[in-house]
Amino acid sequence: MQVKVENVGKSIVQLEIEVDAEKFEQGMQKSFQKNAGKFSIPGFRKGKAPRYMVEKFYGDQVLYEDAINAICPDEYDQAVEENDLHPVEKPEIDIKQIGKGQTFIFTAKVTVKPEVELGEYKGVEVTKADALVTDEDVEKEIEKVLDKNSRLVTVEDRPVASGDTAIIDFEGFIDGVPFEGGKGTDHSLVIGSGTFIPGFEDQLIGAALGEEKEVNVSFPEEYGSAELAGKPALFRVTVKEIKLKELPALDDEFAKDVSEFDTLEQYKADLRQKMVEKAEHKAHHENEDNVVEKVVENALIEVPHVMVEKRVDDLVYDFSMRIRYQGMELEKYLEAMGMDMKTFRDQFEKRAEQEVKTQLVIEKIGAIEAIVPSDEDTDAEIKKLAESYKQSEEDFRQHLKPDDIEYIRSNLVARKTVDFLMENAKLS
Repeated sequence: MQVKVENVGKSIVQLEIEVDAEKFEQGMQKSFQKNAGKFSIPGFRKGKAPRYMVEKFYGDQVLYEDAINAICPDEYDQAVEENDLHPVEKPEIDIKQIGKGQTFIFTAKVTVKPEVELGEYKGVEVTKADALVTDEDVEKEIEKVLDKNSRLVTVEDRPVASGDTAIIDFEGFIDGVPFEGGKGTDHSLVIGSGTFIPGFEDQLIGAALGEEKEVNVSFPEEYGSAELAGKPALFRVTVKEIKLKELPALDDEFAKDVSEFDTLEQYKADLRQKMVEKAEHKAHHENEDNVVEKVVENALIEVPHVMVEKRVDDLVYDFSMRIRYQGMELEKYLEAMGMDMKTFRDQFEKRAEQEVKTQLVIEKIGAIEAIVPSDEDTDAEIKKLAESYKQSEEDFRQHLKPDDIEYIRSNLVARKTVDFLMENAKLS
């Protein structure tokens, strides 16, 4: 096999691959063996005619397609490996010369990973993220726990107030006509939560128990349903119940109920410690992000569009899986948002490009600094993954393919490379 490599565009190469006639003949024989049963030739039972008769009757071109399919993938893969290329898509194959007894010549045009020109990556300076936890932060967290452990108490001696939970029946009308989705029964609405149309909840403040109240609002211009967007509506609302949130007393008994501690002071001290650990963890990741972002900014790289599109594919898929777990398909989500797929994908493009840039820069630094995970690192990561999938390490390993191991090791290289950048960064 002979290979010529030519740059034909930004991160696009064309390989001209020559395969000797003997190997092409092997491909033709494989093609014949695969297709022999399809040929009907007078004087022979179907599938029993020798190859020279098939070629004489149909022409040897009848075997070309499967011969090409038998030869091209392996020859292309070998050419890519020998020339240390890193394709990011399937190649575009074009046949230049083909025929019995001839050298088989084809070209493969493909986009490859771009060259990365690194700038400064050791000793970059960034502002250190803050991991401070104040008394006010602790008090706010306690308020959340109090709220979580609150109970609703029915109120009968006063009208609806802000913060109450009102149990309501409602029906909406536009131009005097009920509209789809505008009716609800025994709906629980927290007044002031902003979950209904702007102005709806405010107009219920002061409503008495059992009162039927008319609420006039306008749907926002950007409302998901085009039929309702921007239109004024009248809602007839009946207040069926009024409930007040009652918080537990903040004392030692409360601490015993929500923790393993006997006193409120012990609970607060433990809560603070956990908040500090969480803040430090968050600050560490923020510092990592800032250092990596700075390093990527310092590098020169032009990302091929195909790599961005593939990353957008991944981000769209991840989003669709998240909302599917919530019971909604992506098509329905787009319909509700009044958005087509192109507009939706465009939202991810900038993020996708930045993520691809980051990946390429980290890979380049890892290669230059010869960052390689040890076997012990790899074993520890496999064990950790097995535990996360609630499998024994032995069972988990049985399902791992060589590509899976390589993927695990590449992730370890990326992680260690970020650690290397952090060790050499200046946090001020």
